[in-house]
Amino acid sequence: MNTTLPTTDLDEVVDLTCRLIAIDSVNPALVSGGAGEAQIATAVCEWLTDRGFTCRRLEATPGRPSVLATASGTGGGSSLMLNGHLDTVSLASYHGDGLQPTVHDGRLHGRGAYDMKSGLAAMMVAAARAHQSPHRGDIVLALVADEEHVSLGTEEVLRHRTTDAAIVVEPTGLDLVTAHRGFVWATVTVHGRAAHGSRPDLGLDAIAKAGRFLTALDKHAEHLTARSPHPRLGTGNLHAGTITGGAEISSYPASCVITLERRTLPGEGPATFERELTDLHDNITRTDPGLAADIEITTHRPSFEAAPDSRIATTLSKAFHTVAGRAPTRRGEAFWTDCALLDERGIDTVMFGVDGGGAHAAEEWVAIDSLQTTTTVLHHTIGQYVS
Repeated sequence: MNTTLPTTDLDEVVDLTCRLIAIDSVNPALVSGGAGEAQIATAVCEWLTDRGFTCRRLEATPGRPSVLATASGTGGGSSLMLNGHLDTVSLASYHGDGLQPTVHDGRLHGRGAYDMKSGLAAMMVAAARAHQSPHRGDIVLALVADEEHVSLGTEEVLRHRTTDAAIVVEPTGLDLVTAHRGFVWATVTVHGRAAHGSRPDLGLDAIAKAGRFLTALDKHAEHLTARSPHPRLGTGNLHAGTITGGAEISSYPASCVITLERRTLPGEGPATFERELTDLHDNITRTDPGLAADIEITTHRPSFEAAPDSRIATTLSKAFHTVAGRAPTRRGEAFWTDCALLDERGIDTVMFGVDGGGAHAAEEWVAIDSLQTTTTVLHHTIGQYVS
């Protein structure tokens, strides 16, 4: 039986998660007319201000605010940032009312329940509890806009504040994530020559030429997955995303445009992928000089890997053992997160969060017991790190 959750007589972190789910914060860059982060930014500011945090609203992009909340320490301690995003994906793709939190069999359902309003609630409650005890280092919360699109929020936060360490509270199934892959996007424009379909002597078929490039690309993708895997991330991978070309069936196409994505490992980046594409192109033209293509790297994000001696990873592992009676599973993640942006700035970073499922799906939920565990682990970690 599904039951609407009341907002009284609930565990503090569950109650706060419900309140955050009920606020529409659909990313307008993903859904035209989406509510954005303005209302939820106000709500988290009020909640944190009432608990002794100094809140600063950052809004370099109008209508897309992030919140930087700080509980200052007495001095001489290490600073710790907890990072989580305020935005969600579409409500239209959710089965039922995504803004109405419900509970069933120990699971809390609603849009953002898993990704990641439960994480926001966990980090807020944990930080507020930690701030009740004396601490030398600053406790910083970055509650950011736009993670689901291009991470405007974390980029803006980092223009104003860095810390010694950071925990990104994305859902991890209570595992400790210490690495993830990056990605590079590229556009390959294969050139042909437009002509009437009856004049092969005048025309050059850009789509057919692109086929040769795609065949070579597929072989290279197989080569990537055959390489020795990274211990936490496996191998890199490559795929074509879109292909467009031609104007009409009766004409030779003058161009064919392919978009590509390369998922990268530590030590790889945009230069790696550009070199791979250039080598593919050059190898083809040795036997087919008629193939001509332009290669453009359009977007890239770095991979992330915590240092083997990461202090925040050690501190969180000890806190997890205290709470759960075992060491956390350490692993890598296939997808990209804001960890990479923090890591680029020299911040000792890990990712840790709740268990659940249904990110971006028709049904989304968080396991309530994992939400409570996450909150307690974060509370212990913050207290140890900033003491």
